Amino acid sequence: MSPAKALPVETRFRLRLTRGEEILVGPGKVDLLEAIARDGSITAAAKALGMSYRRAWLLVDTMNRNFRAPVVEAGAGGAQGGGAALTPLGVDVVERYRRIEAAAEKAAAEDLRRLRSLARP
Repeated sequence: MSPAKALPVETRFRLRLTRGEEILVGPGKVDLLEAIARDGSITAAAKALGMSYRRAWLLVDTMNRNFRAPVVEAGAGGAQGGGAALTPLGVDVVERYRRIEAAAEKAAAEDLRRLRSLARP
């Protein structure tokens, strides 16, 4: 039996905003928003993230219903496809979420370094 390959220890914050049972935004939804901004469609974003179009659409719908205004605007489908884009609110949600992650990691840097040092090599 060969020895296991050493894997790096990584930090992943799992910040979520919830209302009741619904997650307004979390790491997966922010990844989806970034993919929509990059790829210009829900279909392409879903494919890039390895999820079904239906799952991506449901996540977008949940966000659009739970924020004060939509975070994604989708065009009507058709031969050319409708495309999708983040609204200004959607851009703001992504930027704020990523800033919160960075601030949390910075604030906890020493504890994270120490915690990682306790893991097996």
